[in-house]
Amino acid sequence: MIKKILISQPRPASEKSPYFDIEKNYGVELVFRPFIKVEGLTAKEFRQQKIDILSYTAIIFTSRHAVDNFFMIAKDMRLTIPETMKYFCVTESISLYIQKYTQYRKRKVFFGATGKFDDLMPHILRHKTEKYLLPQSSAHTDEIAKILTAKGLNHQECIMYRTVSNNFTEEEIKNFDCDMLIFSTPTGVNYLGESLPGIKEGKYKIGVFGPTTAKAVESAGMKLDLMAGTPEYPSMVAALRSYLDKENK
Repeated sequence: MIKKILISQPRPASEKSPYFDIEKNYGVELVFRPFIKVEGLTAKEFRQQKIDILSYTAIIFTSRHAVDNFFMIAKDMRLTIPETMKYFCVTESISLYIQKYTQYRKRKVFFGATGKFDDLMPHILRHKTEKYLLPQSSAHTDEIAKILTAKGLNHQECIMYRTVSNNFTEEEIKNFDCDMLIFSTPTGVNYLGESLPGIKEGKYKIGVFGPTTAKAVESAGMKLDLMAGTPEYPSMVAALRSYLDKENK
């Protein structure tokens, strides 16, 4: 019987989140506690990459973290981003988030429909002459860069932020009482796999989002009980509902 689930992401901002429906419908307690946190590079660290931001005409954003740190670094370096700069975002929500830093103009902001980079590519290919900058985390794959290179697009990747462990305190580990852990990134798996007593002995049920995180669980010697980000369960909410239907019936 699952009574308490720790989910490695920030608490949803809206009380209408389907996660809270799970709490009501299944009588479980959900605890939202990120296992990782994002730190932006300093302007000094960024300068070591020898990248001239103002020499680029378009920016590709894959997350809100990328948006935040791009504009923070620009501010720290006292750069004025020109109004002609174009922004290509993997989702509409990221494109709207840009309004936090600059005036939103539809003619210079483009976004994909599903969150997959392939769905953003048609917009990028209609602007082949742009010079693209791709802000990324220190922990990233080369998948997007390879797609841009294959299409012959002028682009450059750069590191603007890093993902680090959001370490548990000794008190948190001592009083840990959840029945299930939900991981969203390999970083959290690697950290808790070494820090939490009993995790490798199967004391807790383990759920993950995506194949990369699933692989990290298996590599750490843990048993995987639930996986989201699949055709059958595209969201963690859907995967959790199905799992609790069986486990808590």
